[in-house]
Amino acid sequence: MIGKRMSEASPQPDPVPAVPAPGAAEDASTQALAEAMRSSFVLVKIAMVFLLVYFFCSGIFTVGPQEKAVILRFGRPVGQGEAAVLGAGFQWAFPYPIDEVVKIPAVKVQTATSSAGWYATNRKLRAAGTEPPPRPFLVPGVDGYTLTGDGNIIHVEVTLRYRINDPIKYYFNFTNAAEVVTNILDNAIFFASARMNVDDPLTSNVAAFKEKVLGRVQALIQEQDLGILVEPSDVNAIAPRQTKAAFDAVLAAQQEGSKQINDAQGYANEILSRASGEAAALTNAGQTARTRYVESANADAQYFRDVLPHYQANPTLFASRLQTEYLERVLVGAQEKFLIPERADGRPRELRLQLSREPVKAKPAGDPKKHNH
Repeated sequence: MIGKRMSEASPQPDPVPAVPAPGAAEDASTQALAEAMRSSFVLVKIAMVFLLVYFFCSGIFTVGPQEKAVILRFGRPVGQGEAAVLGAGFQWAFPYPIDEVVKIPAVKVQTATSSAGWYATNRKLRAAGTEPPPRPFLVPGVDGYTLTGDGNIIHVEVTLRYRINDPIKYYFNFTNAAEVVTNILDNAIFFASARMNVDDPLTSNVAAFKEKVLGRVQALIQEQDLGILVEPSDVNAIAPRQTKAAFDAVLAAQQEGSKQINDAQGYANEILSRASGEAAALTNAGQTARTRYVESANADAQYFRDVLPHYQANPTLFASRLQTEYLERVLVGAQEKFLIPERADGRPRELRLQLSREPVKAKPAGDPKKHNH
């Protein structure tokens, strides 16, 4: 009984696993490795496709409506001339470092200011609309100024507005094209100032001075081939602030002189206009009288030509008829007219006039004609 219980309580030994054959183990490992490699290749392919899509999608960029873009491939623009400039919209380029996209504000108006000929100031004061008080004298190296052709000092400031019409030239032919534009402005103000007298840019010929400055700017831009288009710009020239009172006095005197000259010129024009009108009136009256006399003389001459054949045919009859016509014209108001012709023998006639007329007899009261009437 006890032995039976002991045999029931004692544990049974674990079965020994069967050891696979060597060939079967190698096939299983190879299959597992193949499965793992197949899974890895699938993941690698997915990753490569994803990277490829990302690579190409990362090259998409947009160009704004007021921008242009240039693609640099290994540092060189892609395309020539206008073909190298991309317009607004979606564009594509190889990602960096193959391509580099440079965006250009092509439509925006650029501004360049030359202060080489202007007195010392700062942006804060100018933005506030104030200026620093003038020093007793100009300080070389601090205050800018230019010399005019007659040896005077003036201050000149130029604000140039321009558009970039050839981005390739502007951005890639120069290290700093904006600095080149500023240098051109500096050159232009010294060039123009040296070729004019002090009164020209300040009072008497301001427009010509501005034209000379901007003309020099345009010539240098074309010479440098900057690829920009100049817009309407500002040229400001003033006298040194230390001598402003003297210049103002000269300007006031010039204005007063100009006013006096203009008044005198206006008076002269008025007198000349009046004299011209009177002369024209006299000339017209003379011309009218001349025309009238010439026409009258021509009419008389034509009349004499017309009556000449009648006179030549019978002078006596013509003279008598002419005399009768003129007497009728002269004696148009006379009640009675008497014409006494010359005698045929040429002897004078004796004319006796009875100055007292016989009285008119009164008609009787019983005149039948009167009663019938």
